[in-house]
Amino acid sequence: MKALRGFRFDLTIDLTDSKTSRLLSGLVNAKTRVGYNPPERPLKLLEGQPANVFAKPFGFGGQHFVYRYLSPLEALGIDLRVTVPSLQPPPIEAAKALALLGTHHIRPNAFVAVHAGASFKGRQWQPERFAEAIDQIAAETGLGIVLVGGPGEGETAARIVAETATPVVDLVGALSLETLLAVLEQARLFLGNESGPMHMAAAAGTPVVGLFGLTHPSRWGPVGVPSIALRPSMPCDCVAKDLCRRTDPSKACCVWRLEVKPVVEAAREILARTELKNERSG
Repeated sequence: MKALRGFRFDLTIDLTDSKTSRLLSGLVNAKTRVGYNPPERPLKLLEGQPANVFAKPFGFGGQHFVYRYLSPLEALGIDLRVTVPSLQPPPIEAAKALALLGTHHIRPNAFVAVHAGASFKGRQWQPERFAEAIDQIAAETGLGIVLVGGPGEGETAARIVAETATPVVDLVGALSLETLLAVLEQARLFLGNESGPMHMAAAAGTPVVGLFGLTHPSRWGPVGVPSIALRPSMPCDCVAKDLCRRTDPSKACCVWRLEVKPVVEAAREILARTELKNERSG
């Protein structure tokens, strides 16, 4: 911390809005310290508020969490120029992704990237339902299927591979974040749970079918690309009372109530909606 203070920062922006981030902001003690008012996590007893410039919970009149992260700009009097996240992989990673896909005989823009993992088991749509949806989508479209995900998601991927009749390329745990972004950029469609890879795919310009539970897509859905966010009807008829923590969207199992049919229909609709654009770009 002494080293951080030694940089004599002019500005800190606390996007995390947690007790730890507020503590760090106060210790850095920049001249201008932006925080949220009211904070998402209320201050504890005797906890000081280090911010001296306050951002709205959601800036520029928006309700999506993108506008929460943009809100400090409004508080600083900075005009809003870009509202859609955009990520492009470095050329070396794009080449690496194309070579990797080529070794599996997967053509660019001719496969569905599927992410079946999530940070909490309850946010993961059932592997057997992913397998059923994959078989139907592949049979209808002829698109290849590529599984992506982190090192801790291998068991889920293995269950999907075992239960699909469709040949599936399993890249789970095999990609760096940079290469993952490059693979997602080449996909015709992303299908997966609400997760970091879902937002990466959208930022790379790939159409998305996102599977949501208690979290509302109007706040956390993909932005900037053709997309459908599927969510079971609410209030949720709890299917995992021993596991769910209903007040925490990250620990609720509502996504398990999604059936295969609407997921396949959503994929079909997004592919049809983007077909003409895809033909023109080809």
